[in-house]
Amino acid sequence: MEMTFSAEDEAFREEVRTFIAENLPPEIQEASRRSPSYVPKEYTRRWHKILFEKGWVAPSWPKEHGGCEWTPVQKHIYDEEYQNANAPRLSSFGITMIGPVLYTFGTEEQKQQHIPSILNGDIFWCQGYSEPGSGSDLASLQTRAELDESGENYIVNGQKIWTSHAHHADWIFALVRTSTEGKKQEGISFLLIDMSTPGLEVKPIISMDGGHYLNEVFFVDVKVPVKNRIGEENMGWTYAKYLLGHERTGIAGVAKSKRKLEKLKEIAGLEQVAGAPMIDDPDFKSRVASIGIKLQALEITNLRTLAAVNVGKSPGDASSILKIRGTEIEQELNELLMEAMGYYAQPYQPGRLFNQQTNMIPVGADHAVGLMEEHLLRRAASIYGGSNEIQKNIIAKAIMGL
Repeated sequence: MEMTFSAEDEAFREEVRTFIAENLPPEIQEASRRSPSYVPKEYTRRWHKILFEKGWVAPSWPKEHGGCEWTPVQKHIYDEEYQNANAPRLSSFGITMIGPVLYTFGTEEQKQQHIPSILNGDIFWCQGYSEPGSGSDLASLQTRAELDESGENYIVNGQKIWTSHAHHADWIFALVRTSTEGKKQEGISFLLIDMSTPGLEVKPIISMDGGHYLNEVFFVDVKVPVKNRIGEENMGWTYAKYLLGHERTGIAGVAKSKRKLEKLKEIAGLEQVAGAPMIDDPDFKSRVASIGIKLQALEITNLRTLAAVNVGKSPGDASSILKIRGTEIEQELNELLMEAMGYYAQPYQPGRLFNQQTNMIPVGADHAVGLMEEHLLRRAASIYGGSNEIQKNIIAKAIMGL
């Protein structure tokens, strides 16, 4: 089935395509093409500011808060053209996650302090949710926040883990325990914490692909003003669920997977098996077609969800469906890309990955660069944002009534 678009939508597509082609610096585009998950912070910030000047940095936000307020179809088209151009992904922690929480639940002071710097890219955020003993069972978190004698500050002690980009972040939004009474979900509060606060320490976690993407964050008597709390005390779980709904919808990554599918077809058309292009192998072609069908079904579901969000509804339980299928499809695409490249996907070549001058002899074709790193890193996609097993439980309870 082919999706059709109106003349206005196609004109919008051409506008997006032209703008990116004329304004995306080639060195940033090349860095994103080679290593989409490890684009240098300075490149990401530079591109963020270009989009901010255009007014395109927050497609889903209401106009009153500086967003585009595009239609679901426009968002869909924008994501497609963005991925097709190998534009670098902006940090989702500000625009996609904490931004909507701030303009929905934040005080006027919080909005005025944080929303402008999220939009213009001056401030980077990270997420303080998971802990060593609290990942999928997030409500069991133990990081404590207790009021000091003045009643104007929380003193935070504890640890967060698997904190993406904490080493780049200026602020962290964190879930902390402010009460042990009642259900474990009822004693959680949502705090905004300056990463430069004394007592806060970031330690790197080096991934199996050799990259620094993840971190541990330690809090030792970290003083956080009460005015930095989102909403009411002990109501943080409500705000966290709202945020996670937006995160999981974004994790579906439809446009990204569509670009990977096209890349897979390109590579399979170049690589040879028994003297013929791999894409001509009946079994391989069948698997490529199968993943294409799954991706099209995901795309339609994603559009329905975007349409609901566009009229003020929460992504709700559909975000769990999108998260599961989106991450499964992305991982299957990465596996097919690895298979298409065979042995040449395996060498770790950081010089080529980051387009650096090196005396290492290149191994394999240029289109093999970065495939292994992306494959290894995205194995975690079915875990972060709420593991797929937990999402299946949510669907079973909320949708199927089991």
